[in-house]
Amino acid sequence: MRYRYALPAAAAVAALAATVAPAQAAEYHSALKVRGVQYDAPGRDSNRCSGGNTKDEYLTVKNYSRTATVNLKGYVVKDATGNRFKFTASHSLQPGDYVKLRGGNGSDSDAKNVVYRDNCNFIWNNGGDTIYLYKPSGARSDVHKYTKAANDRDGNGYITFHS
Repeated sequence: MRYRYALPAAAAVAALAATVAPAQAAEYHSALKVRGVQYDAPGRDSNRCSGGNTKDEYLTVKNYSRTATVNLKGYVVKDATGNRFKFTASHSLQPGDYVKLRGGNGSDSDAKNVVYRDNCNFIWNNGGDTIYLYKPSGARSDVHKYTKAANDRDGNGYITFHS
């Protein structure tokens, strides 16, 4: 009789764990994934378009496929509050290639693997945030939740998600 409630209790614990699982626990089947984020630009945050440091805040998106080239056109990056960026131009990533999505203004370059958001506001919160990467179809490609305290052990403002 002492095992009578073991199964319902275990089911309740499993159900509770499923509802509070962190966002980064979900694994999506996609070639494109968030490699890492420089969520805290070095120095004092200054979102001025001229002389500010929003270009030093960036998200690295990598093509983890061994064979497929992926065009970023139509992919969307969002944060937890709904700030978003849509890749509107063609930018092809060869297998193993990456692009840095930087804040601020600049010239996009395939050769330098950089795309600018053309927005001088910071997108990633320094204390913590959630990064969403969506396919052109609207399906999730990748998602990661981070906090400075839990994920940035060396305190350099950069977190790696996939190696």
